[in-house]
Amino acid sequence: MKPFAKALILLNLGLLLAYLCYYVVGKEKTLREGDLLLLELAPVDPRSLIQGDYMDLNYAISRGINNDSIPRKGYVVVRRNTEGVAEKLRLQPTTDPLAEGEYLINYTRPNWRINIGAESYFFQEGTASTYEAAKYGGLRVDNRGNSLLVGLYDEERRLLK
Repeated sequence: MKPFAKALILLNLGLLLAYLCYYVVGKEKTLREGDLLLLELAPVDPRSLIQGDYMDLNYAISRGINNDSIPRKGYVVVRRNTEGVAEKLRLQPTTDPLAEGEYLINYTRPNWRINIGAESYFFQEGTASTYEAAKYGGLRVDNRGNSLLVGLYDEERRLLK
């Protein structure tokens, strides 16, 4: 193999590793500094024979949206209510406008419902009964609308473990 080819391969590998590190650091920052939002869940089937035990998450904020009239990508703007649960205010294609106390959540619309990137929650086999009481999904969100699912919460907004 020519030295130029080896250098090119090593350069590409270095760029790939740098990108992966940047991505992981961004997600870790969202976990540390992101605001916790609780999103109400709609009932779903908590099992898959092929994938193991998991819960398919369907959020209440995606109800009542006419999928034909919204862009394929955009932002759901939410605000916490008096109980600390996020309620949908509107959908918008960009990050602006955003008022005090409002949060952005990125969405895509690949099919019949909007997807906010946290549509499944996998858990250890045999612990499904613990998660049957799930009423809310807890997401950490940053100021750009990126979100990470951090857990499921019961009706009293306690983390299920």
